[in-house]
Amino acid sequence: MHDSVDHLVIGGGPAGSMLAMRLAEAGRGVVLLEKEREAHDKVCGEFLSREAVAYLGQAGIEPRDLGACAIQRVRLTSGRRAVEARLPFTALSLSRRVLDETLLNRAREAGCEVRRGAFVERLEARDGGWRDGRWLVRLRGGGTIAAKVVFLATGKHDVRAWERDGGSQTDLVGLKMHWRLTQAQTEILRGVMELFLFRGGYGGLSLIEGGAANLCLVVRRRRLRGLGGWTELLKAMRDESQALGERLEDAVPCWTRPLAISPIPYGYLRGNTNGMLRVGDQAAVIPSFTGDGMSIALHSGVLAAEMYLEGKSGEEYARCLEDHLRPGMRFASGLSRAMVTTGGRVMAPFLLSMVPNAMGRIAAGTRIPDRALWRSPGPEGSLLDQLNSTVFRL
Repeated sequence: MHDSVDHLVIGGGPAGSMLAMRLAEAGRGVVLLEKEREAHDKVCGEFLSREAVAYLGQAGIEPRDLGACAIQRVRLTSGRRAVEARLPFTALSLSRRVLDETLLNRAREAGCEVRRGAFVERLEARDGGWRDGRWLVRLRGGGTIAAKVVFLATGKHDVRAWERDGGSQTDLVGLKMHWRLTQAQTEILRGVMELFLFRGGYGGLSLIEGGAANLCLVVRRRRLRGLGGWTELLKAMRDESQALGERLEDAVPCWTRPLAISPIPYGYLRGNTNGMLRVGDQAAVIPSFTGDGMSIALHSGVLAAEMYLEGKSGEEYARCLEDHLRPGMRFASGLSRAMVTTGGRVMAPFLLSMVPNAMGRIAAGTRIPDRALWRSPGPEGSLLDQLNSTVFRL
């Protein structure tokens, strides 16, 4: 099979779906390729900050209508020590299985053609360039698609010959498992994002829709290898973290094995396109403890679509996104490197308890700056107006 399209989006995660939706709403012909045939889970903290919630609102999506759980506080634990603080905004937690399917459906409703089960084997540039060049996409199974414009939105998974060039912290393995906690532990966790530090890594636990809890973590590869695998790592984490041990007491895992991904190029930020326009984790990968990955994905999708519709070049988009994200990325990457060290694990609770509003400052310092948030063309006004509304205040 061989066909030709004007605008091709590769990847059906939040960034790809938001980008495709914006282009389709502007009357552009868009095809979105998603390699999975059905709804599925992904390695993700599943944390929606106020920016993410507002961008979803612009798309007509209310996460709370999908069962998202509210998060007002963050609790950091290391060993037997714990520090807790209120977030500077109300966040939400929703599984990627539900969120991604909702966004894909919205893109389809906007006029985008969504093709499921389309795995891209190779992407070839023909004559280069974003606006004038053409691209040839080779699919698993032998089909090909010629496209005038391609947007790469494949998340943490690279397309052959278009691999990302690393980041500042690349020795981590990401793992994720959903759990059914006891009623007592569920109530303790309600309204809280619980971050925990352990030898060689850190993770988070929060409630999602349907009464389940999402456990997502990163660990140094050599630490995981030295322990022998997931079962041994889980036991070590529960032994090292009193809070995690209590939360998982008598808990039932929802799957037989965790989801895993490696490597994760934390600190990666694409400063140029090299002829390819990237969004989401293909453009920037911020350490997961910040909870800003979903916001960055949605923001990059909106920014790419709107700048393209305004006639801006791919290089202009890449420089603009880098300007928005560089300070927070550097701050977050430095903290992430410290958190997986013995000194960082021991000192973190003490330092956070000594510095007034330390957690709030960290949250503010790793977020997309308000000046960068894209204005909505609709009657609801700018995204910043929405963020300042009472809906998003604590």
